[in-house]
Amino acid sequence: MISIVFPGQGSQFIRMGKEFYDNFLVSKEILQLIEDAVDLNLKKIIFEENDKLNLTEYTQISIFSVSMMIFQFFNENFIKKNNLKIKYVLGHSLGEYSAFAASEVFKIDECSKLLKIRGRLMQNADPTNQSGMAAIIGMNCDKVEEILRLENSSVNVANDNAPGQVVISGKLNEIKKIENILSKKGAKKIVYLNVSSAFHSSLMNIAENEMLESLKQIKFHDPIYSIISNYSGNVSENKDLLFTNLSKQISNKVKWLDSIKFLENNKVDKIIEIGPGKVLTGIIKRISKDFKLFNLNDLKDINIIENEL
Repeated sequence: MISIVFPGQGSQFIRMGKEFYDNFLVSKEILQLIEDAVDLNLKKIIFEENDKLNLTEYTQISIFSVSMMIFQFFNENFIKKNNLKIKYVLGHSLGEYSAFAASEVFKIDECSKLLKIRGRLMQNADPTNQSGMAAIIGMNCDKVEEILRLENSSVNVANDNAPGQVVISGKLNEIKKIENILSKKGAKKIVYLNVSSAFHSSLMNIAENEMLESLKQIKFHDPIYSIISNYSGNVSENKDLLFTNLSKQISNKVKWLDSIKFLENNKVDKIIEIGPGKVLTGIIKRISKDFKLFNLNDLKDINIIENEL
């Protein structure tokens, strides 16, 4: 049984997806579709040296664009041509929007407009620039949450990525306070992330409420593939449940560990990461050794997938 995963912020790099753009008409057409929808010169942002790609406002729409360029190639050349059966799709944070688009919950151009709004809202959520995120290495989510609760900390767990890999989010001075306590309690390493705000925390409540108004303008459809939700860590197959879960995503924890455990418990044996980088593949390896993992990120990956699927 096969599942597809889509990457989130942090997977971006200059010239990502360029081989697909140069070699496949469907990929070129998808990028043009998204450019027209959001009125941005994404080719310049994605393919040329610049400072915009790492700004959340542009990062999210850029990663989505590349993920869709590659997915539509995969859809034409593997799913449709070879009648390949995909059971579950999921994505990490902004990657969940890629999963929704791939599952035809809403159209690609509609999704691109949503992500342009989402990126701007999340980048500007803290005008003081006094909030952020940090990865806690060597401590599981339950333990981190227990410490935050006992210390009455305003910091939230943003991502439960894998055993021993948790991301916290909040005001930087509050993260600094809790950093020493986490270290004393057994955290091996604490790494501050290069982000503009405290994503997936209560500091995103205003952005989430504004995003909700944009989501209400989009017509949701039941997915053609089952979606594993970031918010629940469980399967969502109904458009109303998908809307509810997505509307709560920005300010709540990404339950990635639960999501991958769901795949493991439901007999998925192959996972394909479609989009830039191999971040999710690395995280999934930390969760389970039971999956055969593939990436579709550049042209050499095509032959590997052709031979293995």
